[in-house]
Amino acid sequence: MQQVASRAMGITELSEAVDLPKSTVARLLKTLESEGAVERVDDAGRYRIGPAIASLAGSTTSATDLVARVRPHLLVLSQETGEDAGLSVPDGYKIHYIDQVDSDNAVQVRDWTGELIPMHAVPSGLVVLAHWPDEAIERFLKRPLHRFTESTTTDPDELLKRLKTIRTDGYAWVFEEFSEGINSVAAPILDRRGRPRAAIHIHGPAYRFPGPDDMDSIAGLLAEKTRLISDQLEAHRIR
Repeated sequence: MQQVASRAMGITELSEAVDLPKSTVARLLKTLESEGAVERVDDAGRYRIGPAIASLAGSTTSATDLVARVRPHLLVLSQETGEDAGLSVPDGYKIHYIDQVDSDNAVQVRDWTGELIPMHAVPSGLVVLAHWPDEAIERFLKRPLHRFTESTTTDPDELLKRLKTIRTDGYAWVFEEFSEGINSVAAPILDRRGRPRAAIHIHGPAYRFPGPDDMDSIAGLLAEKTRLISDQLEAHRIR
């Protein structure tokens, strides 16, 4: 990984740099590429750091620091919407839930903290994916996409159109696409270069969330909150 951090390199060059057989290097690169850790640059077969590592580079180095700074905002979001609010960070081609604030509502959604979920199935993953470079998105969409429910979007062309809309809107709604009976909305926390550091989501039972006239107001509240958090993290230079 260190070798391709500074510049793109081919299999032969990498083999010589790490003193391993080319066949071994090729297998390792294939595995790393499947997880988004590296990506192929051109037809010549050169590789560079992939979107998963780039996302990590643009995120905080300490999940504890991130949770500490974001949790007060999760509390506010939960109180104002009456639903659970959570924080997640990109981890390869998956999204890693690292914190959640539960609402006071008698009927709650389970706590997903600690879970890793494929990006295409949840709004937190979609808002991160939407801010990746176009070529990285294309590589992601070439991979097999698991269908979790009948509503999961797995068609690459449909997902690509959806990601473009999400990038413009600044948020994503998901309706029972990861788990039946659960709806959720998320918005990204971005660094000054527009790279996704993390995402914040709000989720609740599909029968009540969102309310008939609440979609726009909830999404607007969440997008405003994540912009504020993004600015605060930049001001404190948390990387």
